[in-house]
Amino acid sequence: MIVINCHEAILMNKQSAHKNEIISQFTQQAVPFTRLPGHLDALEKLVEMSKVHKSSRVLDVASGPGLVASAFSKVAQQVECIDLTPAMLEQAKQHTITEGLTNITFREGDAMALPYPDNSFDVVVTRYSFHHFLKPEGALREMIRVCGPGGRVVVADVAINPDCSEKFNHLEHLRDSSHVRALTLTEFNNFFMQDELVDSMQASYIVDVKLEEQLSVSFPKGDDANRIRELITEDIGNNKTGTNPRREQGEIYYSYPISIFSASKKA
Repeated sequence: MIVINCHEAILMNKQSAHKNEIISQFTQQAVPFTRLPGHLDALEKLVEMSKVHKSSRVLDVASGPGLVASAFSKVAQQVECIDLTPAMLEQAKQHTITEGLTNITFREGDAMALPYPDNSFDVVVTRYSFHHFLKPEGALREMIRVCGPGGRVVVADVAINPDCSEKFNHLEHLRDSSHVRALTLTEFNNFFMQDELVDSMQASYIVDVKLEEQLSVSFPKGDDANRIRELITEDIGNNKTGTNPRREQGEIYYSYPISIFSASKKA
């Protein structure tokens, strides 16, 4: 008989509730997600840092609408998309058809328990996902596990100044209730310094967004959209959120600081 203690039951309930929140948010975001120009930024750099080659088998974890997979499919032999949200996978399939790509496959699944044997892929990549994970270190462990020796593990996500973490995370959680927290550069660097990984590389870029455009493809609850407007406007000239909010030609812009981390799994 399997006995589950109270702590384990609470943790399982929390994980289940969070998965449901992710699916709810990204089912709503599935179509508008691809409309933001920033989602096409730095794809070439992501591919470059993966050291992908024409015989590579690539896994795109938390693949969303397939934009990353599409970029990799043009230089790799095979790409598999895995995502928790069926609506996102459907968008990825439609994108693949539109682009005329024939080397991408799709699977519904959880980044915390990737349904693949050890050493299955040459490149394992994820973009803009770690801030949604309750335990990002668990997702990284799974990515390393399914990556073959000598292959590369690549993560791109917001990497926030620790002095701005609290305000940034509050802002993002108001905008997207499936947001957990953005990691700092130090945390990411520590993740990629573990014994199983070598030849670590890091690069950074900025994604600029219009406040109203970002809100138009988000689904904040209740009056949270107005609260977001207030917080961003109040932060102009202060940058306590780490997003450099400013006015340009009558519109409010702000920025997401993104970092790419890439490392090779020990042979």
